[in-house]
Amino acid sequence: MELKQLGKTGVMVPEIGVGVWRYRGGVEPLRRGIELGASLIDTAEVYGTEDVVGKAIKGIRDGVFLATKVSGGNLRHDAVLRAAEASLRRLGTDRVDLYQIHWPDPNVPIKETMRAMETLVDRGVVKFIGVSNFSLDELRAAEAAMSKYPIVANQVLYNLNRREIEADLMPYCQANGITIIAFTPLDSGRLARRTQYPPNPVGARALETVAAQVQKTLGQVALNWCTSHAGVITIPKSDNAARIAENCGASGWRLTLDQVALLDDAFAEED
Repeated sequence: MELKQLGKTGVMVPEIGVGVWRYRGGVEPLRRGIELGASLIDTAEVYGTEDVVGKAIKGIRDGVFLATKVSGGNLRHDAVLRAAEASLRRLGTDRVDLYQIHWPDPNVPIKETMRAMETLVDRGVVKFIGVSNFSLDELRAAEAAMSKYPIVANQVLYNLNRREIEADLMPYCQANGITIIAFTPLDSGRLARRTQYPPNPVGARALETVAAQVQKTLGQVALNWCTSHAGVITIPKSDNAARIAENCGASGWRLTLDQVALLDDAFAEED
């Protein structure tokens, strides 16, 4: 498994992790992913999966980079602190490596929320602070509200079919050392199975062509395309241990520049 630096922290994390939104696979698939190097597990208080993640990491906590999120409905100062305590209990741990704001709430001053996030770092129960689903303007506002610690990651939707962040958010994050954590990198499975392609025959042919060239699966190519971008890691989800192993096989090799360009062109948004 290839590693990438998280923000400017000096901490290295796997470029392929495991997401557990709508996860129903139990402990074993998560354990399999960890064994194969996908030791970044990303959950959230609203997912209802912190309990199973806690079971999966029991006894191996030090070998896992654990990420979770506070709900966008719990962004008042004291609510953030209570939410973090509840997540720690469900996860069965005394610390979270990356604590993220799941989505912004324009009705809560961002300075109030970030003050609570920094308090959690001061208390030693959170190591790094991140955000999720933040636009560029929202990210900049959150950064401006920080007084002690940096924002190290922004978790956002990104895949071959959904490339909106390339316009402004991704360049800003790359220039400022903020990791992009790409969720739904396989577009809910559409990029991993020929039967679920969206109506883009050009993209479908390009993906199949590249997969044949590198002798990898469609999903592995789609994931490698994501991680070919500087500062981007991914957290694909699967309930199946074999599929998680396949996802892990998207790391350890790299598409050529020509192959990336072919996919870029084939999946370019139409005017």
